[in-house]
Amino acid sequence: MSRLRWLLPAALTLGWLIIGGVAGPYAGKLAEVQINDRAAFLADEAESTRVAAALSEVQDDESLSAIVVIEYERELTDADLAEVEALARQLGGMDGVTESPAPPTPSEDGRAVQLAVPVDGSSDVAEIVAHIRDAAQGTGQQVFVTGPAGFAADLSDAFGNIDGLLLVVALSAVLVILLIVYRSPLLPIMVLSSAVLALAAASAIVYTLADRDVLTLNGQSQGIMFILVVGAATDYALLLVSRFREALREHRSGYRAMTLAVRRALPAILASGGTVILGVLCLLASSLNSNRSLGPVAAIGISLAVAASLTFLPAVLALLGRAAFWPFAPRHGEPHSGQAGIWGRIARLVGSRPRLVWIATAGALAAFAVFVPRLDTEGVSQSDLFLSEVESVQGQRALAAHFPAGAGSPAFIVAPADRAEAAATVVANDPGVAQVTPFGGDDSTRNQAVSIAMLSEPADSAAAVETIQRLRSDLDSVSPDALVGGETAVLLDTQEGSSRDLVVIIPLVLLVVFIVLVILLRSVLAPVLLVAANVLSFAATLGAAALVFEFLFGFDRVEPAVPLYGFVFLIALGIDYSIFLMTRVREEAGQLGTRPGILRGLTVTGGVITSAGIVLAATFAALVVIPLSFLVQIAFIVAVGVLVDTLVVRSLLVPALSYDLGDRIWWPTRSRQPTAIPESARRDGREQRVA
Repeated sequence: MSRLRWLLPAALTLGWLIIGGVAGPYAGKLAEVQINDRAAFLADEAESTRVAAALSEVQDDESLSAIVVIEYERELTDADLAEVEALARQLGGMDGVTESPAPPTPSEDGRAVQLAVPVDGSSDVAEIVAHIRDAAQGTGQQVFVTGPAGFAADLSDAFGNIDGLLLVVALSAVLVILLIVYRSPLLPIMVLSSAVLALAAASAIVYTLADRDVLTLNGQSQGIMFILVVGAATDYALLLVSRFREALREHRSGYRAMTLAVRRALPAILASGGTVILGVLCLLASSLNSNRSLGPVAAIGISLAVAASLTFLPAVLALLGRAAFWPFAPRHGEPHSGQAGIWGRIARLVGSRPRLVWIATAGALAAFAVFVPRLDTEGVSQSDLFLSEVESVQGQRALAAHFPAGAGSPAFIVAPADRAEAAATVVANDPGVAQVTPFGGDDSTRNQAVSIAMLSEPADSAAAVETIQRLRSDLDSVSPDALVGGETAVLLDTQEGSSRDLVVIIPLVLLVVFIVLVILLRSVLAPVLLVAANVLSFAATLGAAALVFEFLFGFDRVEPAVPLYGFVFLIALGIDYSIFLMTRVREEAGQLGTRPGILRGLTVTGGVITSAGIVLAATFAALVVIPLSFLVQIAFIVAVGVLVDTLVVRSLLVPALSYDLGDRIWWPTRSRQPTAIPESARRDGREQRVA
């Protein structure tokens, strides 16, 4: 038995280190299997996806258009055009360019020329665009590469910091917090090692599945997985370490203390991890591939975080024993903390004025929730997606200054060949269309004709989206088989898919969380109240975000998926802190009675849960290092929401409401009857924990 006490932990530790050594490099290779094209985010049945499929059959490739825009400070000359034609011939022979570009198109003002270069969308678009940019330099005063391929390349570059800067910032923030919390140089390293090993294993699995086309990975999914794994693994570690510290006061043996700690922490960690996993898997019900792909990617990450927290971390801490806490190691026989400190004072406040506390906190949250309608979720343009200056956005502005605003990202009209002329007439008569031209060939297999519509407004503008909506409606009268695609149509389909997802996924997440809580707490009323409190917290966070985005950050609109992601993460992650609290309350209530158990549970979990909330908020805040408005918005909403859940909902609202209800909180199960505890102790909650 004594040999087992070090052999099993040593084997688990060694096993995880081997996994980390083998899987570690895959975290840096995930960019190789990313797909960041917006069109790939849509479902196969989306209209713009069906148009893209029809175009690929006509073109016989998966090309994206890279638009080279060359500006001059003077009138174009024949020599300038000859130089651009030479560039076109040079680009036509470049690797990754699917065919020779069409002849260059001068602008009407004679001060710019554009060149459309078809790029192989199945290759490394960012690398191809980089070569085009290098080759085009020196042909004019200002040269930009934009269009769908240019935007895809800049998006890929923005995500390039995910496996470097993002991870360093997140881990550094967690390390600082853990050093403050534990005042130990060794324990934070063990906790971070657990998170890093979990991330390595998750990266290897995700890479393998994405490489085999089992799931789709994009930059935002990878970034969120990194943050989730680091944050969740650290949260679970904080809970386990807290229980281990308690158990070391009760047992001399580090192995026995860890066995007890795992047994006590296991229900909360499994319930927490299970809630997050099931919550993110609800994204599989999404109509968008980007959301559907995030579900399994995040679930894999959380599963490995739970596994590492319940195997590697207990093993290494069992081997270290009290030395893990050096120089402030807990001593055997040392009394458990009582009602002293800030959490003791908060518990006494909750116990003395429970109704006032929960009404006041609920009212404050509701006051912020009033501002939710100010959050405009119509989606942001591609130009506004980047928070730093990128060449594709500069090129789009140059295009708009010299060419029709929709140049570079036209709409594609696919219609039955026998209705092609009628469809072209409808499109040409639309006020939002500047020009209509045939694509250059028919799809004889499907008997379809393709036309190109140049929009009069920028392709990523609200006016262009309205034009696509109008065209689709008007073309229905020509033929129900007429389709409208292109970059603007992708934006419209994304908005419509996101709106549908809000209606479908939010109730599904709430149902899943509620069922998990019912099973865990063996109660109906407590889960109802916990879910309602977290929904109110989410609404308050969204209202606060609406004000901050509008008046401080200058975000006029947010992506439609932002509220959905915020909801999934805050409900699934935010409920964790209520789970940590209420599982401890139920444990304590069985010995002390419900009301003293609530105060005791709040006191002993206050520090660890607050630390966990700060860690998770800090890790999500690290997303701001990626200069994309979508990720900054997600970072703000989740970080602020987690702090609200930690400091307001779990600390005041839930315990005060539970205390006010007393034994009724466990309805319909029987009241939690205390063991033999003095009446005076049950009244004021000052009892010490009964081992």
